[in-house]
Amino acid sequence: MHIAFLTPEYPHDQVIHAAGIGTSIKNLAVALTEKQITVSVFVYGQRKDAIFFDNKIKIHLIKSRRSTFATWYFYRKHIEKYINRYTSEDKIELIEAPDWTGITAFMNLKAPLVIRLHGSDAYFCNLEKRKQKFKNFWFEKLGISKADAIVAPTTFAGILTKEIFNIKKEIVTIPNGISVQDFHNPQPEVFEEGLLVYIGTIIRKKGVLEFSGIMEKVISKFPKATLLLIGSDSFDIQTQSASTWELLKNSLSENTKQNVNYIGKVPYSTVQDYIKKANVCVFPTFAETLGMVTIEAMAMHKAIVSSNFGWTKELIVDNESGFLADPKDHSKFGEKIINLLESHELTKNIGEKAQKRAAEIFDIQKVADKNIEFYTNLIKL
Repeated sequence: MHIAFLTPEYPHDQVIHAAGIGTSIKNLAVALTEKQITVSVFVYGQRKDAIFFDNKIKIHLIKSRRSTFATWYFYRKHIEKYINRYTSEDKIELIEAPDWTGITAFMNLKAPLVIRLHGSDAYFCNLEKRKQKFKNFWFEKLGISKADAIVAPTTFAGILTKEIFNIKKEIVTIPNGISVQDFHNPQPEVFEEGLLVYIGTIIRKKGVLEFSGIMEKVISKFPKATLLLIGSDSFDIQTQSASTWELLKNSLSENTKQNVNYIGKVPYSTVQDYIKKANVCVFPTFAETLGMVTIEAMAMHKAIVSSNFGWTKELIVDNESGFLADPKDHSKFGEKIINLLESHELTKNIGEKAQKRAAEIFDIQKVADKNIEFYTNLIKL
């Protein structure tokens, strides 16, 4: 079997950008090659055209192109022609693409197309109650309409996307996965007491602006508690501020400012070191399809307090493998954190159950098997 992925990002030194979509694709691609599946990855929007191998995975970089008009159309047709060429030459049997921006709109590909719901612009606009540009909605709806099959990482994401685009096809739920053994924490009982760690983009939709109220509650009980924020700062669409971190910093009271630290983005290779140090990992997000860093923290035996929205309930069983609360209810969210800071035994028990759940549901080897079965059935049609 030869599976290809079309993506705007991928974790590799020669690729311009890598984030959640790219990481989840690479996790799956590597696991598929370990199970003797041939994998190609087409990365569009790049500075140059190139073909190279990343271990067993064949990477195609597709250079950005601009036209005198309708670049959005002609670049898609260029990608289509490129992929169809290698579909024939390399005998690609199935192509998978993300829903974001509707990249497959206007494309007629020679192999069956799977759209995986990493989170469309329409999906996030719906969750954030923002108005979406009609052109973006049109591209995404048309791109999804080209799919022979659709996969969602959570049932919640599948149901909401189905409603947004009035999709008639069945949407299959297969979670994204991680290599659980790569997120090993040999001493989960060792951590920095009172240290709360958030890892992710510093952006409104991730709930970071709620930390001012949440930390006020936590510090009232634990004055030495500290919050460490890790990730890229972001423009704030609501206020037009260039820095969401500056918005958060300016909202902190004098009582909490010294307890909140932001260190920016760190190399992915060092993220685990910060997770290990955490007493509690906190993710007050308002908009996700799954939440990869949450799963990584679970795999490392970490007690987590996260938002209590639909997708999160498919990651964490509340009061068992983590705690869930509405981030806007600062008192309740803070209480969940305080409960963990008060009891090392509770932190240990929650962390153990989190690790067990990560291994049972999100281990990439099990996830790869589910995808292979799904791909095989689709190719046979």
